[in-house]
Parts: sequence; structure tokens; C-alpha cells
Amino acid sequence: MKQNIYDDPVFFEGYMNLRESGITYNDFLEQPAMKEELPDLMGKRVMDLGCGTGELSRYCIEMGASSVIGVDISSKMINRAQKVNPNGKIQYICCPIEEMNWDGEAFDVIVSSLSLHYIKDYDSLVRKLHTFLKRDGIFIYSIEHPIVTARKDMNNWWRDADGEQLHWALDHYRLEGKREQHWYVDGVIKYHHTIPTLINGLIQNGFMLERVLEPMPTPEGLTKIPSLKNEERRPSFLIVTSRKST
Repeated sequence: MKQNIYDDPVFFEGYMNLRESGITYNDFLEQPAMKEELPDLMGKRVMDLGCGTGELSRYCIEMGASSVIGVDISSKMINRAQKVNPNGKIQYICCPIEEMNWDGEAFDVIVSSLSLHYIKDYDSLVRKLHTFLKRDGIFIYSIEHPIVTARKDMNNWWRDADGEQLHWALDHYRLEGKREQHWYVDGVIKYHHTIPTLINGLIQNGFMLERVLEPMPTPEGLTKIPSLKNEERRPSFLIVTSRKST
């Protein structure tokens, strides 16, 4: 059974309080970079996988997309998206992204923001998404960086007796698979994949790699979230852009 942690009431409340603060790594690190990587969306059909509350779906419409299909496993997220980011050009669908099927018109762009590290079978999903895209269609996603998900306990900063961060510990990198961590609640499940698995999974399923990015924070972010200075020591996120080639 696929985990739907975002419908856990304790997790959802904690997560929404964080996001609504506007002072997050999403705001000053991941989202600015994702938006910079997006192609020209004018007149394009877009699928937003793991759409959450619909901010990126709405942004795509604002950038000229003709329509967006937003998909998310969480009914709480979808309900919130329909309330805070309604738009006649956006259709929100509550469904696990691994189980999403599509037999309508193909998409020009598929985007996914910080969702694919919840996917156990990355290869199967990439293979399916290939069928959703038009020839030369773009697939762009962000995930937690594999050096973040590598250690089994996902507790990576080694600290001295005063709590000062000494260095980032990397272990279990080649041991792919399930990871669990405490994030508002115990037992949040993610899946670790190596960088070759992520990249080769695209190439072997008909995509051409276009760009790989380890984003850096905005200047405003460094002012508002001092811990973002640690992005110089290790990256939190990986952004991958590819194009359907066959």
C-alpha cells in the first residue's frame, strides 16, 4: 500500500503551517530554481505530478500554459488546491502518481516538484510518463538529493558537543530502497536512488538528458534562512530536465 502521509492530520497541519510561513527551502531554494528551468509554457499542455496545493499548477497557467492536470495522492492537498488555487484551466485529480493513467491528448510538459523521492519503482513511472508526452516533450523534476536520502536514518549532520555542525555524513549510498524518518510524525517513508539510477532510468526509457542542477539559494533566502549557507557544503535538492527523444 502506498503511503499517503499528507492526509495524516498531524503531518498535514505541521506541513501547512511550515509552507504558509513563506520561510522555507521551497520558497528560496527549490521553487525559484524549478521555475527558472521550465521551458516556454505559452499554449502548452502541462501535467503537474504531486501538485500539492496547486501553486506550481497556477504558476504554469500564469506563464501561458493552455491547461494543467494536477495530480496528487492526498485528498487534503487536492481539496486545498481547489480552494486556494482554483482555475478553469486546471483540473485536479486525486490519485497516486504511480497509478495515474492518461488516454487523452498528450502533454507538452510534465513537471514534478519534490514528489519522486516517494516513489519506489522509479523506472516504471518514467516508462509510463514517456507515453504521456508528445515527441520532444519536456519532463522536469526535483527531488531530495541522493546524498540527503542515502543514510538509512537520514540523520546526516555530525555535530560537536555544542551542537555545531562539523560535517555531512554520507553512508549507504549504493544501498537503494526504503528510508524512514521523523518529520512531524514517525515513519515518513521515502526511497533512495543513486544518481546513475535516476539518470539512466531516463535514458533507457526514451529520454534525452538536457540539464542537471543542484540549486543554490536566492540572496533573500540567505538573509531569511541563515542555514541555507550550508548549501555551499552539500546540496539539498537535485533538479533534472529531460526531453522525450523516441
